[in-house]
Amino acid sequence: MYWKISKEFDFCYGHRVWSQTLNTEFSLDGCLKCRHLHGHQGKILVYLEASELKDGMVTDFKHLNWFKQFIDDVLDHKFILDINDPLFSTLLPHIDKNELIKFEEGYSLVNLTKFSNEEIHIKELYEGYIIVDFVPTSENLSAWFLKIVQKKMDKLGIKVSHVEFLETPKSKSTFYA
Repeated sequence: MYWKISKEFDFCYGHRVWSQTLNTEFSLDGCLKCRHLHGHQGKILVYLEASELKDGMVTDFKHLNWFKQFIDDVLDHKFILDINDPLFSTLLPHIDKNELIKFEEGYSLVNLTKFSNEEIHIKELYEGYIIVDFVPTSENLSAWFLKIVQKKMDKLGIKVSHVEFLETPKSKSTFYA
């Protein structure tokens, strides 16, 4: 027997699934809308489990406040872009991929110091990008979120059983540990 708890997080983001392909027999059309720049109201559900309770809990729900802060600070109202996207240089024409600032959570940011003398709208353009090394599909995002949460929760000895990611209210991806 074991207990499972979950906590939900919401954020707005944009992305582009440059690798999208369709089989028209099933999709009924060949329109590759996900290749367009577009946005979503995303929802993440993190599931934690334990076979024994500590202080009557799997863990305190507040132990996930750091993840809410990560989402708010890093992802909310940002555009998630694959570094391997064929349009990378078109979308970010002034950016050298070797000058990106890398973070241990598996994403990079544009180094904005080179834009200190530029007009504010140029800086705002580039600070709106989160660069990852995968196509930002629902499936890849749910796996990425699980990896981030598990690494941090390991410090408390808490197991993340799975992460659900809803790109829309009707479309969900689940990644299991």
